[in-house]
Formats: sequence, structure tokens, C-alpha cells
Amino acid sequence: MGPIMFSPMQRGRRRSLLALSVLGLLGSLLDVTCGHAAEDEDYYMQELLSREMYYHVPGPDDTAPSSEAPQPNPRTAKADLKDQREKARQTDKVASDAKSVKSGNKVEKNKKGSLKTPNSISEGEGHYKSTAEECPPMGLETLKIDDFQLHASTMRRYGLGAHRGRLNIQAGLYEDEFYDGAWCAGRTDPQQWLEVDARRLTKFTGVITQGRSSLWSSDWVTSYKVLVSNDSHTWVTVKNGTEDMIFIGNKEKEIPVLNMLPVPVVARYIRVNPRSWFSSGSICMRAEILGCPMPDPNNYYHRRNEVTTTDNLDFKHHNYKEMRQLMKVVNEMCPNITRIYNIGKSHNGLKLYAFEISDNPGEHEAGEPEFRYTAGSHGNEVLGRELLLLLMQFMCQEYLSGNPRIRHLVEETRIHLLPSVNPDGYEKAFEVGSELVGWSLGRWSQDGLDIHHNFPDLNSILWEAEAKNWVPRKVLNHHVPIPEWYQRKNATVAMETRALIAWMEKIPFVLGGNLQGGELVVTYPYDKTRTLGKTREQTPTPDDHVFRWLAFSYASTHRLMTDASRRVCHTEDFAKEDGTINGASWHTAPGMFVGCDKFPHESELPEEWENNRESLLVFMEQVHRGIKGVVRDIQGRGIANATISVEGINHDIRTAADGDYWRLLNPGEYKVMARAHGYTPASKVCEVGYDIGASRCDFIVSRTNLSRIKEIMEKFGKQPINLPVRPLQHHPRQRRREP
Repeated sequence: MGPIMFSPMQRGRRRSLLALSVLGLLGSLLDVTCGHAAEDEDYYMQELLSREMYYHVPGPDDTAPSSEAPQPNPRTAKADLKDQREKARQTDKVASDAKSVKSGNKVEKNKKGSLKTPNSISEGEGHYKSTAEECPPMGLETLKIDDFQLHASTMRRYGLGAHRGRLNIQAGLYEDEFYDGAWCAGRTDPQQWLEVDARRLTKFTGVITQGRSSLWSSDWVTSYKVLVSNDSHTWVTVKNGTEDMIFIGNKEKEIPVLNMLPVPVVARYIRVNPRSWFSSGSICMRAEILGCPMPDPNNYYHRRNEVTTTDNLDFKHHNYKEMRQLMKVVNEMCPNITRIYNIGKSHNGLKLYAFEISDNPGEHEAGEPEFRYTAGSHGNEVLGRELLLLLMQFMCQEYLSGNPRIRHLVEETRIHLLPSVNPDGYEKAFEVGSELVGWSLGRWSQDGLDIHHNFPDLNSILWEAEAKNWVPRKVLNHHVPIPEWYQRKNATVAMETRALIAWMEKIPFVLGGNLQGGELVVTYPYDKTRTLGKTREQTPTPDDHVFRWLAFSYASTHRLMTDASRRVCHTEDFAKEDGTINGASWHTAPGMFVGCDKFPHESELPEEWENNRESLLVFMEQVHRGIKGVVRDIQGRGIANATISVEGINHDIRTAADGDYWRLLNPGEYKVMARAHGYTPASKVCEVGYDIGASRCDFIVSRTNLSRIKEIMEKFGKQPINLPVRPLQHHPRQRRREP
């Protein structure tokens, strides 16, 4: 795929609330008075050591706590898409109750879609009641914490160093990879540790751990201690009364486990000290730290990394009902340019809602290209889903405010946004919440199919036909028919996949992008290798130059994709390739991979929006690059299904129902030919400029003599007469008789 970022006015209020809640907590813990925190960092640690925490000795009715038990949530969800949103949706508010914490009473369940915190944390002979103070992830997974902030006691090798101890980081295929899947200690003893330097005073509230990502090894930590420090020399262990507290870790290597600290601890450094580990493995760990930075406007590192947005949008995770409600609100705000419709249903019966943005919603206008964005084919990759929900809000607001760029895009393009291809999978991921969903929960459809890889393999059909010289005589180089076996009712095809195919066959899309998560790169076709037996191989399409440009148009306008100094998400450095790659040479998964974190915390959504906003708009504008026109007969009627061919490019396109077409091309001169059954082909030279805006290239074709004769005969109810062909009689030449 948390805390919510606010618009400028709301953000100021939120900061005040945060400061008050932080200082109130520290006041009870550290004797802070008059609303001001102590200026000496050591003061926090000295007071922390001298204070006694709440705990009790368990009785016979006490049970071991569950890591998935509900916990109070002090965060209040916001709804700020103008005043209409307040009326359209009831705000979800869950507050922590200090009295119930002290008395041991249960507090209301945490809201879904964010971190789930346990009611209590067990250790030895007693357990603490958590204060339920929730802070967002510090950013090990999202790379906000850079490699220089991570340290470890020892490491097995560089590929298993502290910089690899990030939640959900993925390893390569082989054990000796330069980029491996965890921090692994160089020794197996209880003196090992993984350390995070927050670079400023931070209120630490929890730790999330995970085992090593590996196809070949099984390594994870089963218990650990937590230590904090202000100078990295003097360390204090989080305690249960007078005893060091032991936190229960992982039971396997993939599912994240969250442990909340009994009370928040303010410090600069935090260490996780493994105490036990899987008996057949070694000390290996991926982790995330929950922490709130203490107010410090003079902190250089905070100012350098801070990204804010001025857009007044709904930055939160939306479950299915909330997504539908948000779409309804935007539609009511902009009824003249938006429309909600569905393309089918999921396996569980949830409708696959699409959101149309156009100056004439519901109709295909001749000469206006159709564009689509899809997201959420993997239900746990939620960033794309939220980006599309933000995009529809943004375009509505900007259109109403008179933004000329957005108005031109809306008036000249028919835009379709499908934010949740796999709503069943998303609901599973949303139920668990960000950070705890892991790498795969919710990825598949309800019936266990990977929708993204569930489409028919038309590439192989085309390549086989080309090898047999059947193209274009028997098999066209475009609109390759879907195999008959794939269309059978008992075929292993997800309901969602069938709905997508029907949608794409119905609407003449010119360009589309599929938003995914877990990486920062844009892939372009082909996404399958042509050579049998090879898993990675550069496999370009006939339109390779166009696809490269389209991919680069998104990557180059993204805030991070082409940044050569950024850290790699997992194992591949795509920045050196300008943030783009041919799909077949990397991974059979086409689309825009818009963030390292599949399910980012809510607090990350404003920054992710800023990272992707310009890219989303620029890529849509590329639908107007190349040539466009209409193929008509001499009476001016548009001809549907006419073929448009560009000399030198072995990939044709078809005209839509009104005879209009759009052909994406890079700048240059092209010889273009229009063909239609029963018509004489027509050709002309069309020039494409560098400015956005497709060049006009219309065609008028006339009927062939044979088609005109057939038309006349059919009109008058006559059929052509097929006369038998009489063979010519051969008369041998007679020789003249000599006299």
C-alpha cells in the first residue's frame, strides 16, 4: 500500500492537536510543565529511568495477548472534499480513553485500513496495558529512512547488511545476491542488534518485524528486546516493571508482527536486540519502527525531506463503500463532466466501478480519443487505487476553478478511471491494514487467480503466425482474436478478467496505463520473451519507439523515478535506465509501478500524490500525440473498421464506429494508407510535430468497380450471372499441299 495529512488550514490545527497530545503524554511521564518540552535531550532519558510504569501481576483469568487484538486509535479520520463530503459521509472517529487504559477496560476497536495495535503486550510474569498512542511508520519501507540511518552489530555479508533490514524488502533469486532480503547478523548470539537513527528526538511507540525474504532459507527472530538512546552510547532497555521486557517476534518469515511499546518512549536512537530465533535458521530480520518526530523546526533532516501538498483532497484509505461514496460525491460536484458506471462484478459480487470524465459523459464523440487508467488488479497494491481516487477529485476541483490545462483535457478527451479491478482482494488487505498486510495478502482474486496474469497470450499467437508467413494474409497484425478455449465458461478465467476484456472490446481505447505498486519503474511492451526458454530478453514491439516515449513521459515527470541518487526499492536500479524498462527484459507485469510500498500508510498519501500527480496528467496528454482523422466515403459517411497502416511499422489499427481513428506516433513524416473492404486504398504523407496535439490526416476512399456492381445488383434484387466459360477450340494449322 495511518495518520492523515491535511490541507494547509487543517494541517495547522492538526499540528496543534498533535503537540498538545504529545506534551500531555510527556507531562505525565516526564514532569513536563507549562506546555513546553525540556530542551536538554538527556533530561528525557534521566526522567524515563526514574519513572514507574503501570503494570499488574496477572491472575488466573489473564490470557496471553493476541498480536491482532484491537487497540484504541486516537486518530480521527477526516473528510475534507469541500462541504459536500461532510454531508455525504459520516466521519469515523475513534479516540483513546486514558481512564479505560488505567483500569484495564477494553477500548473501542481501531479503524480499519490503518495499523492494528494489540491491547496488551506480554512478558514474563506481568503485562502492560498499552497507551494506544499510535504513530506512523518512520519510513524504513518507504525509504524515508536512508541507508546511513541503519546500523547493525554485525552482518553476514554486504547483501545482508543493516540497509537491507527494511519491512517487505524483496530478495533476488539467488542466495549470494548483492541485494538480499533482510539484515542477517554475522554471529548467532544474543548480543546482536539492528539500530535506527531517527536523527531527531522521536516518540517511539511500536516495532514491526518480519523474517528474511528468501526462496531458499528460513530465517526469522522469535523474540527480542528494545533499547533506546540519545547518544548511541548509553542504552536503556524497555522494561516490564524492573525486568527487561521480551517482545514476541515472528512464527514464520513473511507475515509481519506488530508489538506496541507499553508506553511511548522519547529518544533519538532505537535498537532491536534479538533474543531467540528459528532453531533451523539464523538471526535475520526486516523491520519497521513506529514513531512520531518531536516538534523541532530547526531540524535540518526533517526540513530537507518534508514534502507537502496544497491540494484539498481526501488523503485516506477508502474501503469499498467509502470508495463508492467518494465517487458519488465527486459526481455530484461535477455532474456535467462525470459519470459513474460499472463494467461487471467481482467473484464476491462487488461491482467494478468506473468513473468517466468528459465534457459529454456517456457518449463517444467522433474525433475525441478514449483514455483509461486502471489500478488494483493486485488487491494489496493500493497506492494506484488511491491515486485514481485523488485524480478524479483533483480534476473536478480544477475544472470548476477554471484551470485551462484541465479544462482542455476534459473537453478534448474521454477519460475512464477504474480504481479497483480486484475489490475482493483489496478488502482482505484493508481489513489487516497497512504495514501488516505483508507482500501478498489480497493479491489474488477471491477464487485464487492472479488477475494481472490471467489474460490470454496473444503474443505467441501472433509470433507463430509470423513464423509461418500468415501475417497479414491469414492473421492480422492487430486485433488478434481471443482463442476459443479461453472464452469457454469452464476456462480458468476470473470474472474480473472477463469484465475487463469486454470493456476494452466495447470502447475504442487509444491509450491506457495500469498502476501497480512495489517498485518505481514504468514498463512497456512486449512483456513476454519471444525466445522459448528465456525468462528475460529484450523483446520490442513494432511501435517500440512510441512505447519508449510513452514510458519516459511518465517516468521523467515523476519526482523520484529518474533520480539517480535515490535508493533502489528492492534489487533493481531502474533510475540508470531513466526509470523505464522493456517488460520482457525484467518482469512479465506491464504498467506503471508508482511506489516502493504496495500499501503505504495514510500519512504517506499526500507525498505519493505529489510524486505522481504531474506524471498522471502528462501521460494522459500523450493520447493527443501522433495523427488522427476520419476515413469517409465520397458521400461523407464514416467507414467503421477501416485499417490504417503506417509504412515501416508492422502494426495497424482500426477506425471506430464513426470512421474516426487515432494513431500514436513520434514526431516525423509518415506515409499512411487507409484500406477498407470494398474500397480503393488511399494514401498520403502525414507530418507529426513536437507540440502536443495530433496532426489531422483524413482520408476519402471510393468504392471499387466490383463492389459497386454488387451493390447495384443487390439493390435491384438481381444476382450476378455466372456463365460457364467455353474453352477455345484449337484448330491445328493445315499445311499447304505442294503442287
